[in-house]
Amino acid sequence: MTSVLEYRSKRIVELLDEPAELRDADWLKEALQQAVMLELATLPPYLCGLWSIDDSARDGEASSAIGRIVFDEMSHLGLAGNLLTTVGGVPRLADARAVPAYPGPLPGGVRPELTVFLSGLSKDSLDLYSRIEEPDRPVAAAETHTSIGAFYTAVLEAFRSHPDLITGGHQLTRNMPHHGEGNNVGALRSLADVEAAIGVIKEQGEGTSASPENPHPGEPEELAHFYVFREIFHGRKLVRTAENPDRWEFAGAEIPMPPALPMGRVPSGGWGTSGPLAPDPETRQLLDAVNRTYSQMLRFLEAAWQADLPATAKELLNKAVGQMFALQDPARAAMRRPLPDGSGRTYGPEFLFTDG
Repeated sequence: MTSVLEYRSKRIVELLDEPAELRDADWLKEALQQAVMLELATLPPYLCGLWSIDDSARDGEASSAIGRIVFDEMSHLGLAGNLLTTVGGVPRLADARAVPAYPGPLPGGVRPELTVFLSGLSKDSLDLYSRIEEPDRPVAAAETHTSIGAFYTAVLEAFRSHPDLITGGHQLTRNMPHHGEGNNVGALRSLADVEAAIGVIKEQGEGTSASPENPHPGEPEELAHFYVFREIFHGRKLVRTAENPDRWEFAGAEIPMPPALPMGRVPSGGWGTSGPLAPDPETRQLLDAVNRTYSQMLRFLEAAWQADLPATAKELLNKAVGQMFALQDPARAAMRRPLPDGSGRTYGPEFLFTDG
C-alpha cells in the first residue's frame, strides 16, 4: 500500500477506487491527510503570485481578489485539519514527505496533467491557478477532469455513512468574519458541521453546478476561485449573457493585469547553492529565512492540532499565523533580486521544508 505521506503518490486516486462499503475510519483518516496536503499545496503558488504584485497595484481589483482567495485557502486548510482530527486522526504537516515539492504534481494523483510551479503573477500562473480549482462541469468554458471537488464529495459520502466517527476532538477554531462568510474555522462536532465545512471548501473553490458565484463570499457577488482566476486571466469580468438556460461569458468590464515583479520559476530543489542560478549570500539568506519561517509555521500548526488543552492549541495556532505573516517581507525582498542569467527574471521563495 502506498504511504499516506508519500506526496507524489496516487493515493487519492487509489482511495477513490475503493468501493463505498470499504470507506471506513481508516479510509477517512487517509483521505483527510491527503486533503490536508492538498490544501497546503495551493498556498505557496498563490502566495507567490500575490506577493509579486507591484506596490502600485496592491489595492487593485486583481490583488484584492487573489488576497481573498489566499485567506479562503488558509481557512480550507484549517477545516481539512479539523475534519481529520474529528475522526481521531492527526494531521501531518511538519514532514518532508508531506510537504509539497515544486515544480511537481498535486498530491494523491489529483489532476495529474498539472505541474504546479512557483513564479510571479503571469498569464501562465493564472492559468495554473484556475486549473487547480477547476470544477468537473464549469458553467463557463473549460476543460474537464476529475476535480478536487469530486474528491471532497466522496469524503462527505463516507462521513454520511459513518456519522458515529465524528468525535469533535482536537478542533482548532479561529473567527475570521472580516475575510468572508465561510472563513471562520469552527469545531466540527456533528454531521451538519462536517457537511457545512465541506460545502465551504468545495463551493468557494468551484462554485455550484448552477452558478459561478461563491455562496460564502467576502464581497458582494464574489465568484468562486476558478472563475476569479479566469477573469484575471481573460482580463474581463464574467457576466451572464443569456438566461433559461444561463450562459456566462468573460465579456464584462475590463480587469487590468496588475504589474508584477518578474519572479522566475523556482527550479526543482530550489535555487541551490552552486551553479548558474545560485544566489549570492544576501539573497540566500532571504530565501533561507522564508524556508525556516514556513517550516516553523507547519510545526506550530501540527502541534496545535495535537494539543490536549484548548488554550495551548490556541497559543500554537496564533504562533503559526504569526509565522505566516512573517513570510511576506523576506519573500518580496528576494523577488526584487535579479537572477544572474541576464533573463530579467528575479529570485523568489522556494518553500522548502527544513528540519532545523
